[in-house]
Amino acid sequence: MRFALWLMALFGIAVATALFAGNNHATVTVFWAPNRIDLSLNLVLLCLALSFLVLHLALRALAAMFSIPQQARRWRLQQRERAIYAALLDSLSHLVAGRFIRSRKAAELVVTLEESVAASGELLIHAQRLRTITHLIAAESAHALQDRTLRDSHFRQSLAMASSRDAQDARDGVHLRAARWALDDRDATAAVEWLDQLPLGAARRTVALRLRFKAARMARRNMDALETARLLTKHRAFSAEVGSSIARGLALELVRATHDPLQVQRAWDTLDSTERLMPDVALEASQRLLVLGGTATVARQWLLPVWDSMARGVHLLQPGQAVRLVRVLEQSFASSSEAPDGVWLAKIEAAQMANPREAVLQYLAGVVCMRLQLWGKAQQLLKQSLTLLEDAELRCDAWRALAELAEQRQDSASATHAYRQALNQASRSR
Repeated sequence: MRFALWLMALFGIAVATALFAGNNHATVTVFWAPNRIDLSLNLVLLCLALSFLVLHLALRALAAMFSIPQQARRWRLQQRERAIYAALLDSLSHLVAGRFIRSRKAAELVVTLEESVAASGELLIHAQRLRTITHLIAAESAHALQDRTLRDSHFRQSLAMASSRDAQDARDGVHLRAARWALDDRDATAAVEWLDQLPLGAARRTVALRLRFKAARMARRNMDALETARLLTKHRAFSAEVGSSIARGLALELVRATHDPLQVQRAWDTLDSTERLMPDVALEASQRLLVLGGTATVARQWLLPVWDSMARGVHLLQPGQAVRLVRVLEQSFASSSEAPDGVWLAKIEAAQMANPREAVLQYLAGVVCMRLQLWGKAQQLLKQSLTLLEDAELRCDAWRALAELAEQRQDSASATHAYRQALNQASRSR
């Protein structure tokens, strides 16, 4: 299509020229004393066009001749740039392939070539960023070879280059790499210091949060690790199941690190609602509070969600959680000088009536009845639980409770029998 248009244009020009020049009888007279020269107008126009063309070609030729040095300089710079980028690709290829010595040498070659370009008076567009990345690659290769002296040398140069305006984008990467090296050196404090120097946006990136989580775990800063794990789960760096498991473990460690009831309360307050609903966390916090002499009412309040799950069905809890819940509640009732309040008594009685075949509920109801001095009902519930209890320690405790009830009735034979059964259960559990 384009060729056809050009052809039509040429035909049009030819027709216009023929119409103009064929019937053009005009002349141009040039007076050059003492001569007179008459020229055809067509000849004059043709001579002017040829003169313009010759002058244009001459100027183009002169410009090309004078630009030869500049073109030669540009060609040399282009060859050096190609050599630099080829060495940079070699360095990256060797780094990912695990050939760290070759990677470091290729990176040092890039630095040497860039310095030669700068010494010649030329300036690459991204020279500062190129030096930053190259020194960082060399430092990474030296770190893989456990050459910390060479690594620190290249890292300092990379950090110095990253301070320039042209390499601000690479500065975050330098700090992140330094934090990872600090973690590899088991220096959690240095890793946190490098991460704290990141801007707010960069500090919330997934890679930065992962490094902060590892540093917090290494430094045993459970609260920081828990907050970071929440953010990683929110950003979907962890799946919901993995994030929940990590949060549960960190919450347990946070509770176990407490040494007085006030610390337990503070640790509980730092947990979010999802973590408080985890049975293991609630059980650990309540038991820890009771062991350290805390208020039994507060401990039972923390156990309410776990109890509601158990009241709906023991199968909703994991194996062992129901037994532990009963033990913690028993411990809370035993630690209080007062009798169990009416609310909990109603809850336990309703759960036991709704699940008459659940031995742990019968045992707990029997313990509460003992606390209320309902000896006959306590004895009945404890005897019923013995036929169904699977946990050896609970069976041992049930026999001990029956022995105490027998002593209350001054039935020495039954008490002796119960104590023997408790001793047998204790020896089996060992």
